[in-house]
Amino acid sequence: MVGFRLTSAAIAAAAFVASVLADTSVDPIVIKGSKFFYKTNGTEFFIKGVAYQQDVGGNGTSSANVNFVDPLTDVAGCTRDIPYLQNLQTNTVRVYAIDPTKDHSQCMQMLANAGIYVIADLSAPNISINRIDPQWNTALYDRYTSVVDTLAPYTNTLGFFAGNEVSNNISNVDAIPFVKAAVRDTKAYIAAKKYRQIGVGYAADDDATIRFPLEDFMNCGAASNAIDFFGYNIYSWCGASDFQTSGYADRTMEFANYSVPAFFAEYGCNVPEPRLFEETLALYSDNMTGVWSGGIVYEYFQETNLFGLVSVSGSSVSALPDYTVLSSQMAKVTPTGVNSASYSPTNTAARDCPATGVSWAAVASPLPASPNEELCSCMVQNLTCVAKPGISDDAITSLFAGICNPLTNGADICAGITHNGSTGAYGAYGMCNATQQLSWAMNSFFFEQQATNSANTDACDFSGNATTQSPQLPSTCTALASQAGAAGTGVVTSAPTGAGSSSSGAASTSTSSAAGLTIIPAFDSGLLKLAIWVSVAALIGGGIVMM
Repeated sequence: MVGFRLTSAAIAAAAFVASVLADTSVDPIVIKGSKFFYKTNGTEFFIKGVAYQQDVGGNGTSSANVNFVDPLTDVAGCTRDIPYLQNLQTNTVRVYAIDPTKDHSQCMQMLANAGIYVIADLSAPNISINRIDPQWNTALYDRYTSVVDTLAPYTNTLGFFAGNEVSNNISNVDAIPFVKAAVRDTKAYIAAKKYRQIGVGYAADDDATIRFPLEDFMNCGAASNAIDFFGYNIYSWCGASDFQTSGYADRTMEFANYSVPAFFAEYGCNVPEPRLFEETLALYSDNMTGVWSGGIVYEYFQETNLFGLVSVSGSSVSALPDYTVLSSQMAKVTPTGVNSASYSPTNTAARDCPATGVSWAAVASPLPASPNEELCSCMVQNLTCVAKPGISDDAITSLFAGICNPLTNGADICAGITHNGSTGAYGAYGMCNATQQLSWAMNSFFFEQQATNSANTDACDFSGNATTQSPQLPSTCTALASQAGAAGTGVVTSAPTGAGSSSSGAASTSTSSAAGLTIIPAFDSGLLKLAIWVSVAALIGGGIVMM
């Protein structure tokens, strides 16, 4: 039977290659209520997906691989793999990181020809919202919008994930407001660029301690700020389980009144091996299709975590036992849906935002400010003391810990760059890149020192990491500076004017500092946390001579 499938796949590959040049656009998928539909004929769309990328830290893991391979630019790989995906009844692939500087047209066309849609994560291994030091800044905004610009023109782009398991327990839920801000601004960008409506969602892990409030948080409030769909990474059905024992029944009940589509963004527990994929039959059964819009099996490629469906070596593909089982199970599923024309959603109310307390520590409103490079640039131009270019990440981290220490330099000195999801305190410049924020902190410290000792000529030195300049405020910056206020604690209502990358896929290159990988403290998160911070800074950067 395995041999037959491989032979069939080879024949399909030959026919597929012959059809690659056909210019085929697929019917876009649209959202109505809590379901996906084909736009033209209104048939309900159930995701029959496979995670399709190597070594990018899916399945709740992390990866230091900044040199990832974008599978949607690998034409040979797409030609090789799509017939195998088709044999699994696949209509959706999830990719975790794309390279916006490269061409995606051929693979996207091949996928369209095969009736396969794409859900793409907006982040990358080297630039993402980091649960340890969460930020939503200009570099992340550039990254996210460049991915949108790259994939929005294709009608088989189903949606985007603004984050994947960013918060995975109660200790780091303060990162979730930054993800929701990313959802808000990505949706606004799609609308501003007049792209067709493409959903932006979040993929959450199955952590029982934060499961309920997180679901509520991402759905609550204004629709313009909330997710368009909810992805659930769930591995609770292992081996010969059932609807009740696996927790699927409970999860289905929880999402029964969710106002946007929900689906399994990853599934497929790999204990025992080979997998039985009995949960696949359950997922597309009447018990679940009224609530869930299908799911994405983790994963296509075999890696060290042993979740792979196939083993790939060059142009050769070897179907693994999991592939054979999944192919057999998918051949049995026939989900019953509704037609868009006859569907009147009843679960239209958004969830209430969760209260903060012992079980949840993220403030729902306000959210972090929208990244605005124009504002950040205006701010730096108007400073007297600024950071020198080329400062290392470790030095930036250490400088922040020294300057923004309220025990020695006052609680308000860095208020303008505060970004704290647990208190809802956000300075106007907390969304700027690390070097810009450091310049603000240095300037604040400089003027504090000048106020007490105007003869101090070394207040803008910082061990040779800063310099003085003549401040300038162009007329185009006046309104922005006025909204931010002298202390940088005002609310800037002007929307970002940056256009992201061009539709050709060009993206700006960011250093890790700009990408949010440099540790920048929340500044008002408590003295104990700050003490830990200063200790870390001392370890990685040594002492900083302030004057």
